[in-house]
Amino acid sequence: MQLRVSSRNRCLFSRALVGVVFSGAATVASAQTTVTLNQPTTQVEAATVRGGSYAKKNVRSVLATRASSDLEYHRRAFLKFDTQNTIPAGRSITSALLTVTVKMGSEDASRLVGAYQVTTSWAESEITWTQRRINEPWRTGGGDLGTKIDDAAVSNKAGSKVTFDVTALVKEAVAGHLGTSRYTRIALVDLENSTSESYREYYLPSDSDSANRPVLKVTYGSTKGAPAPDAAPPASTGGKVLRVLHWNIAKNGWGTDGKYSPSRIVNWVAKLNPDIISFNEMEKWNQYSQGADGVALYKGMIESKTGVKWYVWDAQDYGDWDGKGLHSVVFSRFPFSSTYRTAFSAGKLKTVGGATVSVNGRNINFMTTHFDPYSASYRATQAKDLVKYAKGFAEDRIIAGDFNDQSTDSPITTMTGSYHDAWAEGKKAGIATAAPDNSGGNTRNSRIDYIFYSKSKKHLTLRKVQVVDTRDANGVMPSNHRPVLAEFLVQ
Repeated sequence: MQLRVSSRNRCLFSRALVGVVFSGAATVASAQTTVTLNQPTTQVEAATVRGGSYAKKNVRSVLATRASSDLEYHRRAFLKFDTQNTIPAGRSITSALLTVTVKMGSEDASRLVGAYQVTTSWAESEITWTQRRINEPWRTGGGDLGTKIDDAAVSNKAGSKVTFDVTALVKEAVAGHLGTSRYTRIALVDLENSTSESYREYYLPSDSDSANRPVLKVTYGSTKGAPAPDAAPPASTGGKVLRVLHWNIAKNGWGTDGKYSPSRIVNWVAKLNPDIISFNEMEKWNQYSQGADGVALYKGMIESKTGVKWYVWDAQDYGDWDGKGLHSVVFSRFPFSSTYRTAFSAGKLKTVGGATVSVNGRNINFMTTHFDPYSASYRATQAKDLVKYAKGFAEDRIIAGDFNDQSTDSPITTMTGSYHDAWAEGKKAGIATAAPDNSGGNTRNSRIDYIFYSKSKKHLTLRKVQVVDTRDANGVMPSNHRPVLAEFLVQ
């Protein structure tokens, strides 16, 4: 999606915005939240793309613009800000200002530079003039640029600052209208004639002086009618059933017969009729997904099969949020009031992604994770990291995933120190079921997939739990993991 923002409308919008945000009215100011994004790696990433002999070189040590008819010298500065994890979904953006600081400039005293929407995702360590990530070319050399959001005169004086009003772009990004993620991606492009005196270099996000770094300052308020994150829920007089499914789908849907068939997974999802799902091993843009974005593929197939809208949030298992490969994904029939994710401190598979949903007036933080399959010590650390991280989110919590450990191993006992193990609780209560030849509730060769839920709150009552037997008449399963389905009463 490309934005359409006329210069006249942008100016009128900016003037109105100043009157609202900076008028000093206490009632307005008290409703506003401002976030400042300038932390390298976690909040902002940057790179320069350059043509000619540099067309396939990744340039992160310099952030620069230059206008030249010779691509050897032409440069564009790319910036990506994490407005996905720092700004809750559904918030009303009232102002978003991008400021960069000039590090050095050539002879021209002033250059007109435009801030453009970048319409496709890119990876900081892989971006070049020709590709947005390894083996993923741009549709157009130099980056897939959409609408020009704003422009500004950039001085050649070191230390001078230039600000672009990117409110319209951030609004669309945070609203989720620009694709599968809510990141804000911007390219700075020199708009004037080709000349060797047009060079501008800007301070990088990694600069030791935070005052010099590129910064996106966003002010937002609550969307009318939307609950604040983790707000105290209203009293409930009834209960609502919440069906939770966790499933490691084995590299995007490769069955035990060695055949790739996402439709077999989707058919089971429709049959089990969950309200919220934790998926592991959903793949993007690689051989396992046959080059497809598995998250988008499954979203479309599940919506088509079930006839309802699903909300989706994913966490790439290696912490490269926009990258290809393994992803752990939340699918939900309930809209998200906030989303979040983080990387653990150890291991190759080391992330957790989560979303806040409201069920029967109760806020529930639902998380999905996939622990390292190779190292017990890594998993022990990841469990400690996960428990600590999850404490930062309001009760009730449900955490599902492939933990790659047995119930008596230390990572699982770390989890059960703070959470109920749904299968274990179901067994004690006589409400746990599995195939007759699977009395232990094994999800693969043993029980390594879990649904954990809060001990310290009483809003979730386990009604039943099942390790689902997905074998067909020939004993074939659509994944080498069996799904786990837990049903809760939310009161």
